Amino acid sequence: MILCIGEILAPEQLERVRSALDSGSFEDGRKTAGWHARLVKNNEQMQVADEAAQALRTEVEMALTGHPVFQMAVRPAKMTPILFSRYRDGMTYGNHVDDPVMGRGPGRLRTDISFTLFLDDPDSYDGGELVTDTTAGEQSYKLPAGSVVIYPSSTLHRVDPVTRGQRRVAIGWIQSTIRDPAQREVLFDLDTARRQLFDREGKTAEFDLLTKSLANLQRFWAEV
Repeated sequence: MILCIGEILAPEQLERVRSALDSGSFEDGRKTAGWHARLVKNNEQMQVADEAAQALRTEVEMALTGHPVFQMAVRPAKMTPILFSRYRDGMTYGNHVDDPVMGRGPGRLRTDISFTLFLDDPDSYDGGELVTDTTAGEQSYKLPAGSVVIYPSSTLHRVDPVTRGQRRVAIGWIQSTIRDPAQREVLFDLDTARRQLFDREGKTAEFDLLTKSLANLQRFWAEV
């Protein structure tokens, strides 16, 4: 399941994040790429030790994990530290697939879901589309600032070259409590349906049955 979610960050949060990025320290993005991805990666990333980066990671992570649709779609167990990437002056990231396992020690996780949170208005730069290669063909994403796209980490994808302006994004990877993407989609659809029913009719017997089924399916499938 590939899903776009809008308004993860409010306008005032976006301004704060962009201001911090303007004054932040960046380094070659190939530093965090696997040996084969380094061959096609040409971008910059905010230095992990940057004080502003640490505060930004906390704020963005809270905004993501606090969003109900993000929670429903991802069901996170673990998340990598968020990275802030910058593309400008023809920078690009060619076709690649994300590493299946990231981190070390207790922070080590299986990457089930990748996300890209767009931080700049799409009309402020040219190019920079996130392109995923799916069974339905290539799909392109260039979302409004503050919006996120989530997609399976097993997906082959790329970032097209930026030809004007700069593209700044927050990216990260998640290990879900539900490993199988088809099962995550079933739970997402069921959760969406029960919430819509509740909004329309309140806590009915039908809502309770859907809630029971949702909870029991998670018991069957969850890895904790």
